[in-house]
This record gives sequence, structure tokens and C-alpha cells, in this order.
Amino acid sequence: MLTLTPQIFPLFLLHLIVFFLPPSHQTLTAVELSALAAIKDSLTDLPTRSTPFFSTWNFSSPNPCASFSGLICSSSHHITSLTLGNSDSPSLSGSLSPSISNLTQLTQLILSPGLVTGPLPPQLGSLMNLRVISLTNNRFTGTIPSSISSLHNLHTLDLSFNKLTGSIPPGIFAMPELKVLIIASNSLSGELPRTITTTISSLLHLDLKNNMLTGCLPLKMPLSLRYLSVSMNKMWGQLNGLESLSDLVYLDLSMNNFNGSIIPSLFRTSLSSLFLQRNNLSGVLPFPLSLSILPYAPGSVVDLSHNFLTGEIPAVLAEVETLFLNNNHLTGKVPVEYVRSLAVGTTKTLYLQHNYITEFPLDDGVVLPKTLSLCLSYNCLSTVPPVGLTVCPASAGGEISRPASQCAAFNNRGSLY
Repeated sequence: MLTLTPQIFPLFLLHLIVFFLPPSHQTLTAVELSALAAIKDSLTDLPTRSTPFFSTWNFSSPNPCASFSGLICSSSHHITSLTLGNSDSPSLSGSLSPSISNLTQLTQLILSPGLVTGPLPPQLGSLMNLRVISLTNNRFTGTIPSSISSLHNLHTLDLSFNKLTGSIPPGIFAMPELKVLIIASNSLSGELPRTITTTISSLLHLDLKNNMLTGCLPLKMPLSLRYLSVSMNKMWGQLNGLESLSDLVYLDLSMNNFNGSIIPSLFRTSLSSLFLQRNNLSGVLPFPLSLSILPYAPGSVVDLSHNFLTGEIPAVLAEVETLFLNNNHLTGKVPVEYVRSLAVGTTKTLYLQHNYITEFPLDDGVVLPKTLSLCLSYNCLSTVPPVGLTVCPASAGGEISRPASQCAAFNNRGSLY
């Protein structure tokens, strides 16, 4: 015989209300109401400055669609959108109930940042109408269920900032309607497919940064990509597969082990955010085939620092607003186009420290803005403009110039002394 303890009785009463509420007072099916009850049972409001999220979930309400926080219903009184949690962070703790699969008309599932943990329910793969899944900034563990790959209507999948492990199910890259895939800041491992362009052609946004992914970039990727980040992983190889991505406006491959040269097609004004720092890239920076300077738009950022790039600096990047070329093996004279861009305020940050540059052509009478950030320390310059030292980061060190022996040895041998 069941004993209704003080802890069990409220839950027992809640389920009685769900199943025995008169039909004339229900705008949802008993199955959906029961699913909501299970979801509420598995989650807990955390203390926040706002009203507890579940305070409006009164199952004696005649119209949950109108009174429950986070619910949007269709005209036929089925739940189509469910947003769990308040905007305050963190909002909820607990786990996500598999009973969510009983909300069969659901098109959008959003979980506010919180402390929700446990595995992602594999039952999510049965919600064939889902268009958006956003479960970011929580503490989900385990692997990404392969069943999610069956959601052929899914537009956005955001599982970022959790504690997910294992590899990305290959079927994720075969979802025909997927536009946005964000699984950044987890502990995912394994390699990306060698090609993903033949199975999905509409992907716009791919963010896999801050994981433990290995291997090379896919040889072929969707031509539709505009945002691509695999920063802070353990990937290697050359920058193959990027040549055809002409729609990219944001590319971040930083903090990996990529090697080889930088392909010339990455130097174009439409790609206004380019982050390749802290890799093993080498070779000379490619000169443009036609124009000597590319007219980058305000806000542009190019970071090629902490690599093994050699040769002289081409004028192609002279109008980038924020440009980091520091900690490479660059030599020769800084093109005068960079000085002009600094003088008129087009370029606001130019880091060139820790190279083997021999000349910065600042003519007499040319005044550089006091607000710019220019660092020229630890090069082979005969004279260093004072403005080129005052805003150097602490990591540049305290030495103004390289020892003459290093400069002579490098210029003669093309390698570090």
C-alpha cells in the first residue's frame, strides 16, 4: 500500500489534477499536461532576483497556454514552443525529463542558462517538428544522442557551454535544414568528417571552438558557410578546404596546430574577421594579384600572430582596423601604406613586436594619433618611434630591440639565431 508522505503528496495531488480536471477546463491534452508535470518535477527554481519560473505553473488553471510561463500554443491548443527558465542566470537546476517527447507538436525548445545536468534525453529525436533546440550554458553530461540526427526540420542546434563528451554524431552534418550548429565549449573529441558538403548544403554558422577535436579540416565544406570557428582544439594539417568558401565573413582557426602556408583567398575584404593566431603556419604572406591595398571595412580584425611567417609584410592588409602580426619571423621594411593608414585613423591597432623588421618609414612631420595602439619592440629597427613602444602589451617584454647578432644571423640565414 502506497504511503503518501509529505514529500510525495504534492506530486500525487498534481497528477490527480492533471488527469481529472474537467475536459471543459482543459486547453491541452492530458498527455501534454502530464509531460509538463514531469518536466516541472525534474527541474528546480534557483534563487534569483525575479519571480520563480514555475510560480505560474498552476495545474488547476483553466488555460495553461495563457497562464504558464514559457509556453506558446497553436490555435489547436497544442504546445509549439517551450522556454524553460527566466532570463536571470542561473535559473534552473535538475535534469531534463524524457517526458518532453510527449510534446509532439513542439517546434522550439529553449532552456535558459542554469545548472541543469544529466544526459540529453535521446527521446528528443522523436520530436520531428522541432526547428530550434537551444540548451546552452548548463551542465549537461554524456554524449550527443545520435537520435537528434533524425530531426530533418531542425534549423538551429545550440548545445554550447555544457560538459558533453564523445564525438559529434556524423548524422548531425546530414541534417538537410540545419543552418546554425553551435557545440562550442564542451569536451567533444574525435575528428570532423572528411567532407560535409555533399550531405548538407545550407549550413551558415558552424561553431565548434573550445573542445578537444583532432584531425584536419574537412576537404569540402558547405559553400553557404558564413561563420566558421574551430578555435581552441587540437586540430592539425594545412588550410585545405577553405578556398571555395567565398561567403565567409568570420573565420577562427586559432590555437590549434595547423601548418603550411596561408592561402591567398583568405585575404579579401568580405572576410572581415580572420583569426589564425597561435598555430604553426609558415611561409610568406601572399601578395594580392591585382590591388596593392584591400579596402577593409571599419571593425575588421586580422590576427596572424604567434606563427612562423616569414618574408616582408605585404601592403594588402594596410587598411585593417585591428591587425596583429607580432611574434613571427617577418623582415624588411614596413610598407608606407601602413603608416598612412595609422596617420588617418583607419588602422587603430598594429602589433609588429617580436619580428625582424628593419624599418618603419615615419617621415618627419607625420603625427600619429595618440589613441592608436602600435607596438614595434624587439625588432631590428635602427630607430623606434616612441609611439611604437608606449602601448605594447606586457607580453612584449622590456627590450626595445633585438641583439644585433640575432638580426645579422637571421637576415643572413633566414632563420632564428
